[in-house]
Amino acid sequence: MATSPTILDSDFRYIDKKGNLLKTRTELTVAQMLSFLDQEYQYNHKITLKNGKEVTIDFKTEKGLIEVIDNDEDIIKYKKIKEDFPEQKVMAIGHAKYVAQIKELQDIVFYDKTPQTGSIFLEDASFSFDYAHILPLVEKCSILHGHTSSVMVELVGQMKDNLLVDFGIAKKIIKEVVVEFDHKFFINRKYLKREDDSHYQIQFDGPKGMFDIQVPINTAYLLEGEATVENLSSEIIKLLAPKLPHNVEAVGVYIYEGYNKGSHIISNISR
Repeated sequence: MATSPTILDSDFRYIDKKGNLLKTRTELTVAQMLSFLDQEYQYNHKITLKNGKEVTIDFKTEKGLIEVIDNDEDIIKYKKIKEDFPEQKVMAIGHAKYVAQIKELQDIVFYDKTPQTGSIFLEDASFSFDYAHILPLVEKCSILHGHTSSVMVELVGQMKDNLLVDFGIAKKIIKEVVVEFDHKFFINRKYLKREDDSHYQIQFDGPKGMFDIQVPINTAYLLEGEATVENLSSEIIKLLAPKLPHNVEAVGVYIYEGYNKGSHIISNISR
């Protein structure tokens, strides 16, 4: 199985509450702060410079403009906007390495990336589980069938002393979660017809006909949604998140279902 030991900022999908796909974690932080302050904003606002060239600035608000400085081109753009529109309030946010290049300007906010953001990945034979499921909305998979799946987990966050999480601690936490999935029958909770102290009765009318089965509670796992491999990845993240150290900011879970196919879901952790 192909795995990558490094997760770059470009591997994430940063989406604000408006549905905008942002480029970096810093942009997401700015968007979250503006939302928290009830400040309306427009993302990727177009401005025409005096030379007729159109440029895009990251955020336009009622109070002014905000540009996240990610590279040297952003510095040139920022300086040009300040020069062409001296009456316009423009704030720059960027890494400390850019400060020396724009230190003569006002309205600069910079951050120092220490502690450093890092990531680790864990893949182990003990992270495998056998399970059965039914997908009533997919004809081929609308009958009871099973899989053996393996799991790989990515952890992303702020490192301390060049360490994100001790591998031994992370492995123990992941195994505690994966074992809850082993030899379970997964099904969407909405197909639960009735239950008693010991059994679930599952009933649905699918492409292959009416299913009406009874399973012991301790062998079943009810999901909020269909029992897809994508939803299983999300469920593992939900169980992992509260067990992880507070410096872990995001979790990614790969679940392989058969050869060279599966699901990868990555999610930020809200503390």
